Amino acid sequence: MNETFALRDAVELAVVERGGFIESRHAGSAVVLAPDGSVLRALGAPDAPVLPRSSLKPLQAVAMIAAGAGLQGAEAVIAAASHAGTPAHIALVRGLLARADLPVSALQCVADWPLDQTARDELVREGATKQPLYMNCSGKHAAMLLTCVRNGWSTSDYLDPSHPLQTHIKDVVQRLTGENAQTTAVDGCGAPIHAVTLTGLARGMQRIATSSQSSPFALYRGAAALFAAVLADGWAIDGPGRANTVVIDRLGTFAKGGAEGVMVMSAPNGTTLALKVLDGSARAATVVALTLLVQTGALKATDVAAVLPQLHLEVLGGGRPVGTIRPTL
Repeated sequence: MNETFALRDAVELAVVERGGFIESRHAGSAVVLAPDGSVLRALGAPDAPVLPRSSLKPLQAVAMIAAGAGLQGAEAVIAAASHAGTPAHIALVRGLLARADLPVSALQCVADWPLDQTARDELVREGATKQPLYMNCSGKHAAMLLTCVRNGWSTSDYLDPSHPLQTHIKDVVQRLTGENAQTTAVDGCGAPIHAVTLTGLARGMQRIATSSQSSPFALYRGAAALFAAVLADGWAIDGPGRANTVVIDRLGTFAKGGAEGVMVMSAPNGTTLALKVLDGSARAATVVALTLLVQTGALKATDVAAVLPQLHLEVLGGGRPVGTIRPTL
């Protein structure tokens, strides 16, 4: 059976502290690449395969741009997003479907509520139900449908791993990561997800981050456009007050988390990392990633310290802070 790295190969990344007592520990692996692509730091087993989950979305979005989807600005960002489902997010998704001349029912992601509590509460008050439109991956799915329409590909089976869209995405993922996918599984939203190493994932993200809009290659022009769009509209990739958006807006650092404790970040100087928390918890992923970028000189400690209060790292007891989630690198 294919599998990710074992506990014996992981290292401790963070602890959860309550009243001075270490209550839980998070182990995992990580890799940090210098702007020239060399390895600055490796922890655990970064060359073991992982399923990147939504941290793969930027690479998938680049593939769709390269296929002629015509994604620009915030529309490109929503294609790479795990969005919070605010009205602004949903408007972008509807816009992509309108450009494809397809109904909302064409989306094949699972029905869900918005991640944003205010948006969810409003829908409940209106008597609405879960819908694929509100699912955090609906932007990616709408972009996939638009890509299919632009290329004359069928839309009813766009999630089939053998579909031209999915084979193209897999090819681009392999080109960007420099690796063959070690397995292909089904992501939580129903789309194919490809296993690569953390090193490969970081390499792919870094190639996006360091691409030039004047590149002679369309793939890299599209990658550069996506990267610039995310930095300009960080709200669209996650949501106001949410971790990825906070890191993008406050630190100018590309951040994209994925389910099961995966994170990719790329600092303004091109230093890029990928990590996975082995137990699948995401609660420490952002602060561990930021700590690694500080330790390798890519971000200033004072700048990171200023955003930590927005990352909800407090451990509560009786409704008040009694501890914290802290990195142990």
